Amino acid sequence: MKQNPVSSLYIHIPFCASKCYYCDFNSYVSTSDVMDRYLDGLERELAAVAAAYERAPLETVFFGGGTPTMFDARQSERMMQMLHRHFSLAAGAEVSVEANPGTVDPEKLRVLKEYGVNRLSFGVQSFDNDLLVKLGRLHDREQVYRSWEVARAAGFTSINLDLMFGLPGQTVETLQQTLRALLDLGPEHVSAYSLKVEEGTPFYTWYNRGQLVLPPEEAEVEMYKLVIASFQAAGYDMYEISNYAKPGHRSRHNQVYWRNEPYMAAGSGAHGYVNGVRYINQKNVPLYIETTTAGERPVVETEAIEVRMQMEDTMILGLRLIDGLTFDRFAEKHDANMFDVFGTTIGRFQQLGLLHVDERGVRLTEQGIFLANEVFAGFLE
Repeated sequence: MKQNPVSSLYIHIPFCASKCYYCDFNSYVSTSDVMDRYLDGLERELAAVAAAYERAPLETVFFGGGTPTMFDARQSERMMQMLHRHFSLAAGAEVSVEANPGTVDPEKLRVLKEYGVNRLSFGVQSFDNDLLVKLGRLHDREQVYRSWEVARAAGFTSINLDLMFGLPGQTVETLQQTLRALLDLGPEHVSAYSLKVEEGTPFYTWYNRGQLVLPPEEAEVEMYKLVIASFQAAGYDMYEISNYAKPGHRSRHNQVYWRNEPYMAAGSGAHGYVNGVRYINQKNVPLYIETTTAGERPVVETEAIEVRMQMEDTMILGLRLIDGLTFDRFAEKHDANMFDVFGTTIGRFQQLGLLHVDERGVRLTEQGIFLANEVFAGFLE
């Protein structure tokens, strides 16, 4: 697989004010002292990552979590200073920070903006206060509005809002109210996902005990249709099966993932992918700090991705994009003809009306978007 020097970096900040009931991400409730020691460890790891790979000036940086805005202004400044100390950024680089409503203030946002952050992503999930309680979220809709105003006042002109549907007790009507409230704000980007009940979460336990009642599948399909129609009617471009953007505001960092391009990663539990090798960092925060203090990289798992699996990943991730995957791009990436490798699978889904094939490439049909997981599974050997 041909790879250019890597120019994207993901940084994981694992701290949250509380753990949401559906969340299986690497996140912890912690103290300011532990956060400072974590930043010491992150500084050491960033130095090691910068030295480890052939890289170009960074085109995209993404601070994810957890909730990176759990840091106070001083810690936020430290976080940004270490990024600039160890990496150079390309002109016009996209630098994103995830935030939760209620965790931002003018001083913190001033610091982030001053050091080059130009995109915020708020985990709103819903504008329905009852649903937010059911999800274990700490914020309410008023905090969404307050945080939004603070972010706009700080000069942020590219803001993503995360939205969830298929939630316990949610109906098409209550989702419609949330969509209206969200569209009234007019964010530049929206990520809208259906709830997945993940193993190891309270939701998983409750679901298996019959204590978590989710909308029926038909209602969830209706919700997805409503989401798509609402954003398209409001002038958003649906460019990925769960993502909608105003012109010029597609997430450049997430497109690195969907195009199966390399990216470096740092922080506890972070996943990176460089030179055809996936790596995973130590999730446990004390062990992460300990390992970096000893001068070692905190990588606990590496996997060299075989050529066939790289091709499968390119197909599955590429088909998440509404434009799909071109034959030229596949050939350039893998020095192979897409039809020689996946012709039978492509033909089968084309016959079923789930894939559209033209002289340019392949993409999901309208029907295929609703059955995307079945299509993706078909490309796995």
